[in-house]
Amino acid sequence: MDYGHDLRFGSFITPTASPAQNPVVLAQVSEAAGLDLVTYQDHPYQPAFLDTWTLMSYVAAVTERIHISANVVNVPLRMPTLPRAAASLDLLSGGRFDLALGAGAFWDAIAAMGGPRRTPGEAVTALEEVIDIVRETWRTDERSGVFHDGSAYPVHGAKRGPRPAHDIPIWIGALKPRMLRLIGRKGDGWLPSESMMQPGDLDEGMARIDEAAHKAGREPQQIRRLLNIGPEADTRSWVHRLAALTLNSGVSTFILASDDPQTLHRFGQEVAPAVRELVEHERGARGTAAADPRSRTARAARVAGIAYDDVPAGLRAIEPGDFDYADVRNTYTRGGSPALVLLPADTAQVSDAVRFAARHSNVPLSVRSAGHGISGQSTNDGGLVINLRALNAIEVLDEERRLVRIGAGARWSEVAAALGEHGWALSSGDSGGVGVGGLATAGGVGYFTREYGLTIDRLRAAEIVLADGSVQRVDTEHDADLFWAVRGAGANMGVVTHFDFEAAEVGPIGHARLIYDAGDLEELFTVWGRVVTESPRDTTAFLTVAPQRGGRFIAIAEIVVDQSDPDTVLSRLQPFAQVAPILDQSAQITTYAQVIAGADDGPQQGQGSPITRSGLFRDLSPDVATAAAALVRSGQTYFFQIRALGGAASDVDADETAFAHREAQFSIAAFGSEADRLDLMWGPLGRHSLGLYTSFEASDRPERIEEAFPPRVLARLRRIKQRVDPQRLFRDNFPVGSDSSELTSASPCGQLA
Repeated sequence: MDYGHDLRFGSFITPTASPAQNPVVLAQVSEAAGLDLVTYQDHPYQPAFLDTWTLMSYVAAVTERIHISANVVNVPLRMPTLPRAAASLDLLSGGRFDLALGAGAFWDAIAAMGGPRRTPGEAVTALEEVIDIVRETWRTDERSGVFHDGSAYPVHGAKRGPRPAHDIPIWIGALKPRMLRLIGRKGDGWLPSESMMQPGDLDEGMARIDEAAHKAGREPQQIRRLLNIGPEADTRSWVHRLAALTLNSGVSTFILASDDPQTLHRFGQEVAPAVRELVEHERGARGTAAADPRSRTARAARVAGIAYDDVPAGLRAIEPGDFDYADVRNTYTRGGSPALVLLPADTAQVSDAVRFAARHSNVPLSVRSAGHGISGQSTNDGGLVINLRALNAIEVLDEERRLVRIGAGARWSEVAAALGEHGWALSSGDSGGVGVGGLATAGGVGYFTREYGLTIDRLRAAEIVLADGSVQRVDTEHDADLFWAVRGAGANMGVVTHFDFEAAEVGPIGHARLIYDAGDLEELFTVWGRVVTESPRDTTAFLTVAPQRGGRFIAIAEIVVDQSDPDTVLSRLQPFAQVAPILDQSAQITTYAQVIAGADDGPQQGQGSPITRSGLFRDLSPDVATAAAALVRSGQTYFFQIRALGGAASDVDADETAFAHREAQFSIAAFGSEADRLDLMWGPLGRHSLGLYTSFEASDRPERIEEAFPPRVLARLRRIKQRVDPQRLFRDNFPVGSDSSELTSASPCGQLA
């Protein structure tokens, strides 16, 4: 039968060590011929052969597109490092490694090298154990180690990872019934050699695999059928024979065993296109459906009420049963289980994603700009996530004005590196792993805040997709009201896809880290606040308190001075050296890109939900310092941070942006493990707060919206919300609300921008 798989063509090259028959060059020939796959036999005991794994690694480095595989891996001599070796080669090749396994043969040669000697039954059992171990090792979303109580490969707490770049298929080379049943139960593909088969073996093997798949609750269509073949002299008869093997027997990948460059070229340039054309025509006549890329198990993981099959064409979607799901489900601080993650490639696809979300308005909707965030609002349980990580371009629009366009999916480390090449920078928090979109719609408290203001203060225009899917460009002359709202409450109004910023000229800077003995917390906070506010605006500093054993505390100061002269930097740092006893210190002249480099760009694996309290403060008065010290000593916060604002951020009129607490000189955030206890200890400190900054708040307390936005600001936001999102599609990230009761009770205000 025809399983409807897409057709693939590959080469099977001898890994000879002879320079006259270079297997690396033949791989390049295979790629140039348009083949999809290059494979090598794996017989480590052959002295005339190159080591196959080393060869595949070299080939991966000198090719660009073609996939690489052993044909097949000699499992007895490749374990126990096989899972990590396979994942490593896949990562290094950009997702171009496929794993084909063999249970073992030539046992005398294997034993001579120190490998095991197994009976046929033991070899099948061992191979099944390997399949389980390999897949479990790649499940990096699990926190525990890998355990497998097997007879051949007992594993007791092995570390997981690395995770491959793509869902590596596991193909199995086999002919015997027990191995065929294993393929049906657990394999992703069958890879026999035609030269070793008798008439009828192919169809009989297909039937055995299908039967075993059905018994295991799998769809036979999920198992690819590959075949090692030899060359044929007559191209036309060759094409028709291969097409018949696809249409009648289900073979969808043909791997040509040949070391002749001309034959490989003919196979890729003449045979493969003709087979594809013939099969496509016949499938159309028969009405053969394409193979479903998702297994029965993956479909079973779908959430009721989501129209998975209606996702717009071309829009990438990741479901709970997909390999990539573990990479997109969680955030830095929160564990999530969304029903569907959409990954648009451009603004048009963002519009498609928003319209799709509007048809599912009964489930949560989160928008993620691909970086990590404190609040954890960019994932959910059972809803939709629009992940903007593909919209990560950074473009200079106007060199003279230092005007740059940045995609919402970029991370700030990438932005800092790109702008640094021009001698520019944008203030952007304290971690390069943060995504642009979330920070640039909330405010942006960073290392240049006192000199250049918040991130939003450098924003000159934005492109936003509204709830109806329409795209609008906003600035001070085009829908100034919406542009005002985007700067501080943008997540309420739509999905901002691109930002136009005016960067600041920033060359080499001073960066210092001071570690204080925080024995006297009240004194530390009070003096710290005074030193920060009295410092020149080119100096911005953050302070983090960390508990130590025995009830002690240390405080870590991160200080950035926008000066390149060492003497000037030292003069700026001198007052900070007097704040409290210093346990350790470092200072250097560096670049902003280096200061926020080193962030983990991999998938976020947060668990549970973050518990935070935060606030904005006019100063660190003795009363504030006392309340803050009591909170830290209570043991209810494991992370307590004070960030400097003021300076240029306070120069901006409170009515100019939706971020309105411009008189605040400090932002304070506290993380805890128990919400009620953290709330209790935060209370005395919170009474001094002017309001809060949404990026540092994870609580769902209803009053937090009023704390984030003063009454006049909130009333204006609600009116804009009613205009651009009357159905409240964007309601899951600090929603300002837009129903009539809220609008009626809100204080009236006129046009503020």
